Amino acid sequence: QVQVVESGGGLVQPGGSLRLSCSASGSISSIVIMGWYRQAPGKQRELVATIASGGRTNYANSVKGRFTITRDNAKNTVYLEMNSLKPEDTATYYCNGFIIAVGSRWPTDYWGQGTQVTVSS
Repeated sequence: QVQVVESGGGLVQPGGSLRLSCSASGSISSIVIMGWYRQAPGKQRELVATIASGGRTNYANSVKGRFTITRDNAKNTVYLEMNSLKPEDTATYYCNGFIIAVGSRWPTDYWGQGTQVTVSS
């Protein structure tokens, strides 16, 4: 079994910062990509940022220059540093791991339960 667990959401004022963390655990053979997605009420889930095992990153245009994704491979943990937050960043943020479990040949998507980020004055 593989588990993905997020932490670090909360309420922050516009212009403020938050740091999200996500750890993958369990029967993991290797992690291909880890990333963050978000879903606001009434909207589809969208990509925020991803980071591959080699360190290559990808960001949504709406967060470029404000958010930074980093990864600690030794801890199977990914972080999302969010700065200059805007009300439109308000959403439930989900961590995703594209992970090869022990005994599997191919990677599978694993999702966390989500953490709420609210940007409001």
